[in-house]
Amino acid sequence: MHYEFTAFPRGVEGRGASRRLRRSGRAPGVVYGGTAQPQPIELDHNALMHALKNEAFHSSILTMKLGSESQEVLLRDVQMHPFRKQVLHVDFQRVDANRKIHMKVPLHFANGENSPAVKLAGAIISHVMTELDVSCLPKDLPGFIEIDLSELALNQSIHLTDLKLPAGVTAVSRGGMNPVVATAIIPKIIAEVEEVAPEAEAEAGTPEAEAAAAAAEKAGEKGAETGAEKGTEKGGEKSTEKGSEKGSEKGSERATGRKGEKK
Repeated sequence: MHYEFTAFPRGVEGRGASRRLRRSGRAPGVVYGGTAQPQPIELDHNALMHALKNEAFHSSILTMKLGSESQEVLLRDVQMHPFRKQVLHVDFQRVDANRKIHMKVPLHFANGENSPAVKLAGAIISHVMTELDVSCLPKDLPGFIEIDLSELALNQSIHLTDLKLPAGVTAVSRGGMNPVVATAIIPKIIAEVEEVAPEAEAEAGTPEAEAAAAAAEKAGEKGAETGAEKGTEKGGEKSTEKGSEKGSEKGSERATGRKGEKK
């Protein structure tokens, strides 16, 4: 997809000027590279925010209209406010049609649900890499690279050297490494749960387990009977003690009263 946007020359630079520019609904930026000198620019903030939501805006050759001229550029850097949805600064690089460029291109994964790892083994496909650094001429730059996962089996991985890149495009690998791009695995937690469940069921059905359960039931019944007997005995003792105390008190009161009458 071809993208075209409009930029305007920026005559005043500095932090204060940039703050005033942002308050007016513009975003400060710069375009550099090629044989020309770096040039400060400004863009409509709302239009820029809308363009930044599109994936291809970050990895495609863009046509920038600046005054009466048009030039091809690449988006190189975007500085965002820490918590506001506001662009603080944006950088573009001019493109030379005869020089190779390095660019990060997004990876699109397809047919993962049809792979043997998912359909037969219930595995999960982990996307280890989501973008790839490539080198090519501007005319050969792809908007994205598609990776077919339909042949991926359980515990297999797709490495960088397994990718089919478009003509004229080469992957940039650091130190000659061959990193993993995607892999099909069963998460460790799920695997442990599946192993423990059959073992628990097998143990529950053994004679030893049944005997232990029966012994536990009997012990519970005996404990309940003993508790009830003790409660009954204690209740009887307490009631007897209370009755004796009350009787003694009443007898003492009567005796005291009679003595008083005789006197």
